[in-house]
Amino acid sequence: MDFDETPQEAAFRAECIEWLDANIPADGGGPRDQTAITISDPDVENAYVARCKAWQRTKYDGGWGSITWPVEYGGKGLSGIHDGIFKEEEAKRVSATGVFAVGIGMAGPTLIAHGTDAQKERFLPAMLKGDEVWCQLFSEPVAGSDLGGLRTTAVRDGDEWVVNGQKVWTSGAQYSDWGILLTRTDPNQPKHRGITYFLVDMNTPGIEVRPLVQITGAAHFNEVFLSDVRIPHENILGGVNTGWGPIMTTLSNERALIGGSNARTRFNELVKLAQQTGTDRNPVIRQELAKTYTRMEILKYQGYRVRTATSRGELPGPESSTMKLAISLHFGEMGDLVMAMNGAAGMLHGDSALDEGRWQYEFLGQWASRIGGGTDNIQRNTISEKVLGLPPDIRVDKGIPFREIPS
Repeated sequence: MDFDETPQEAAFRAECIEWLDANIPADGGGPRDQTAITISDPDVENAYVARCKAWQRTKYDGGWGSITWPVEYGGKGLSGIHDGIFKEEEAKRVSATGVFAVGIGMAGPTLIAHGTDAQKERFLPAMLKGDEVWCQLFSEPVAGSDLGGLRTTAVRDGDEWVVNGQKVWTSGAQYSDWGILLTRTDPNQPKHRGITYFLVDMNTPGIEVRPLVQITGAAHFNEVFLSDVRIPHENILGGVNTGWGPIMTTLSNERALIGGSNARTRFNELVKLAQQTGTDRNPVIRQELAKTYTRMEILKYQGYRVRTATSRGELPGPESSTMKLAISLHFGEMGDLVMAMNGAAGMLHGDSALDEGRWQYEFLGQWASRIGGGTDNIQRNTISEKVLGLPPDIRVDKGIPFREIPS
């Protein structure tokens, strides 16, 4: 593809810049440092969520709530390329953008594709206005990245479904208003069938959110326990036992989000760190900085390919399968590099460390990225089978009723 912007795209970028510069919060939305976003401090966390909601409402009021949603649902109806341009410029100016990825980026497009008119009317405006935050209740302790292996059950009782089970690695569940929930509704069907996709109010009795404290000291992820949780039948998305279609829509939008994401650390920040620590003349560090710059450029152009596919209405191809793994490995390499630049001072913590411990967080936080959204090993399996066409693993559970699969 041609990576140069067309005149129309350049004009759109100028429009984005003009609006953003006229409307950004005075403080840019608060600290950009990830430790200020996910630290185990409810006051800091709640303040960040409030800033995100306020900024989303500002975007909505200005007609920028979503670049890619259809116009009839409050979006601009533009392409993934336009969305990428806006996010690039937004990331340079505003930090309070992190709590709507699941809602606006994943649940919203799934509702648009599979929801009833009543569901769209109820949920889409609240998402886009920033009134409600969403989380993703997919992963489970036993199933992990194998969504077909989920064991949370939903049993119908009149006009309601009674749900029991456990979810894990649920980002932002502690401050979410709604969740997209996968359940097993027919164990007599094979593992990828008999699954139903629910929209669940996170304040429903029987839902318990327990934080998972990470190695960084933050508690961004959560365990979520569901005990006799009652969900109205009208909150099913896509039909009973036919959840795999909405699941694929959600995951394809998740891949597009990954492809359109901006690295949390920019190259000029790494150069500044090298200068601060006096390692900018170290030939080994300079070589690693060159490798980092190269990886960042590769990731940027991979992201352009994903955007291009989505802008044409296509599902992302092999580039999306490699994108998540490439980003995870990049975070690992970059974490090692920033610790090497810190030297012995890398053992310090918080206020005692350079930049209030940001670089220690960068190093320790890499494993969250390498687990969330599918582990590195799962990504390698996907690439080997779906991209390279290598023989798949032997699956003894394929095609047999889920109830017959050993626990």
